[in-house]
Amino acid sequence: MLSTEDFDYVLPQELIAQHPLEDRSASRLLVLDRNTGRFRDDSFKNIKNYLRPGDCLVLNDTRVIPARLYGKKIPTGGAIEFLLLKRLTGDEWEVILRPGRKALPGARFEFGGGKLTAEILEVTADGGRRVRFEYDGLFENVLDELGEMPLPPYITEKLEDKERYQTVYSVNRGSAAAPTAGLHFTEELLDGIREMGVKTAFVTLHVGLGTFRPVKVDNVEEHKMHSEVYSVSPEAAETVNSARAAGGRIICVGTTSCRTVESAAVDGKLLPGSGSTDIFIYPGYKFKLTDCLITNFHLPKSTLIMLVSALAGREQVLAAYRHAVEEKYRFFSFGDAMFISD
Repeated sequence: MLSTEDFDYVLPQELIAQHPLEDRSASRLLVLDRNTGRFRDDSFKNIKNYLRPGDCLVLNDTRVIPARLYGKKIPTGGAIEFLLLKRLTGDEWEVILRPGRKALPGARFEFGGGKLTAEILEVTADGGRRVRFEYDGLFENVLDELGEMPLPPYITEKLEDKERYQTVYSVNRGSAAAPTAGLHFTEELLDGIREMGVKTAFVTLHVGLGTFRPVKVDNVEEHKMHSEVYSVSPEAAETVNSARAAGGRIICVGTTSCRTVESAAVDGKLLPGSGSTDIFIYPGYKFKLTDCLITNFHLPKSTLIMLVSALAGREQVLAAYRHAVEEKYRFFSFGDAMFISD
């Protein structure tokens, strides 16, 4: 049995990055060879040194919405916080809220002095809520005005520039969290990578909070992942499949790109289409398409460190993490990066 405790490590609080670096690509890079377990320190600016002509980078082009709303209960005026997880249909969303125990079907809330109102329709199986919003105009415009970026709870400092929690290639709105491995790329760096003959393929997975929810069971296999919506265009599928057919490596930028590719792969090929996935990748999983991974450093005992361990080996990953702690790398969303090579 794989235990959740098997993926624990000691992380000093001061290594949790509270803000992004001024230069996106100035992050440090820990390169881990998953075949030998050897690792080396470098800078993300040098990521091109580890790529080869014919490789294919798979990037998640989702865009984070300002999904955190602060409002009041009608008519009592009690404070409430909504976090939008997923659009269900039209104006109905799945949300989690605080304080939530007394928010039962029929309860109503207002935001921005009534510019936006919400009614609870039902309590979901995992304790969230299905709600219906009412407003004038476009929902996206109302949300841009009233919502805040849903930074993870371990980031306590205010983000001055909302765009720093977006990748430079984000286009498809819908995420409750950023695909943070992509935050290290600049347009110039991506242009340079393409010029050396590396292909880029864009897929979409709207990141839900299920990715970051703690694993509350001792037996890893009993954990249930929250589902997330993804799509793969015919162009992206063709780019990935032609790179693979020509002998190039498929390098996923972030765990979300990896989960998308692995969810949509059949018989060694990436299939175009869209759907929802609750794929849970942990050691023992046989990867269908992913050869290498660019990723950040993840929380102890999280599903994300389990995914990384499935690709590179648990003991090798934990050894690399211990080294990163000793060398004072910056951790989590605004932190430094790893490249897991083959």
